[in-house]
Amino acid sequence: MGKIVAIVTAVGNQVAGGAPIFIVGSPEEQQKVAFKLEKILDASAHDLQNGTFVLVDHKDHS
Repeated sequence: MGKIVAIVTAVGNQVAGGAPIFIVGSPEEQQKVAFKLEKILDASAHDLQNGTFVLVDHKDHS
């Protein structure tokens, strides 16, 4: 199972909780931030198509 390591959203009032949340002002900025974090965190960016990207670490850390 993957672990959510970050969230990038344009709709801050729709997300809360356990991972760092990056609130952006436009879809273009959202995509840039999500893809930069994807590289920095060595994670996968998943577009939920609702104004939110979820970055997930799929590596097995056992």
